[in-house]
Amino acid sequence: MDLDTRINQFQSLIETDPDNDMAHFSLGNALLQAERFDEAAASFVRCTEINPGMTKGYELAGRSYIDSGNTEQAKEVLTKGYVEAVTRGDMLPKKAIEGMLKEIDAPIPDVVQTPAETEDVSGGDFRCGKTGKMGHQMPRAPFRNGMGQWIHENISKETFDEWIMMGTKIINELRLDLSRDEHDAAYEYAMRLYLGLTDEIYQSVMDGATPPMPDAQFKGVIEDIMAMGGHLESEQGNLHTRVE
Repeated sequence: MDLDTRINQFQSLIETDPDNDMAHFSLGNALLQAERFDEAAASFVRCTEINPGMTKGYELAGRSYIDSGNTEQAKEVLTKGYVEAVTRGDMLPKKAIEGMLKEIDAPIPDVVQTPAETEDVSGGDFRCGKTGKMGHQMPRAPFRNGMGQWIHENISKETFDEWIMMGTKIINELRLDLSRDEHDAAYEYAMRLYLGLTDEIYQSVMDGATPPMPDAQFKGVIEDIMAMGGHLESEQGNLHTRVE
């Protein structure tokens, strides 16, 4: 698929689902590859506005601003991104953002990682099929297909929010570009593992379709990430080297 087609595809998706952070992220990637730097930066910034945990978005927004010659905007977005990356333990974006701040002679923020607070779910009336805990049902299905409907009917908002945090780490650590089919398959595989959506369930809710599988390298690394519970600090941002 050529770049113009991919750009149009993601722009159309955003028109129908303007708060889709991954669509903005993927559009930004395509625009960056097309060297449309200002537009790419705007897409990445919008992604981070919707999902501040998408620290890779801050990194790529900063890169786009630098490449467009807009160092003041780069400094602003990279400073925000550095704080988010440190507090969330996202080592790879932290390293990249720190390097870009030095590149434009901007100060490195003094920030200390602190444990995330646990959301109070008292009073929830929806039992999550993954955790067995009471929480809240999502207001709508996250995807417009049978898999999205299954998630809506079985997974609490709290558990899905936890997945989004985990999924963001996976994107950041493995340098996934979700506009590429093989990377999108890796991300979806991780989501199915995390939520307990088995191959059998997938086939039953997706009209018998076979679930897309990542290649062996991605599959092994994702399974390792799940085994570590997403605690990737010891990897020092080097997991991507196992899939390159």
